[in-house]
Amino acid sequence: FVVLPIRFRSQEDEGEVVPGTPPSAPADAQIGRKAKITTIVAVILWIIIATIILSGVVTIQDLDWFNRLG
Repeated sequence: FVVLPIRFRSQEDEGEVVPGTPPSAPADAQIGRKAKITTIVAVILWIIIATIILSGVVTIQDLDWFNRLG
């Protein structure tokens, strides 16, 4: 959801409102591009978090705030 408003241009901004759509509808949603950006950011964050956990800097016991794992 963070990526969706990036470079958003409404039909009203473009001056070409398609009949039957609200003026705030996107002129060009660029869904494919936004999906790629979201995937790249998610993969980078996953790699960073997985590296921290697998290296032992942060362990499962560090994340067990309610002492449910023993």
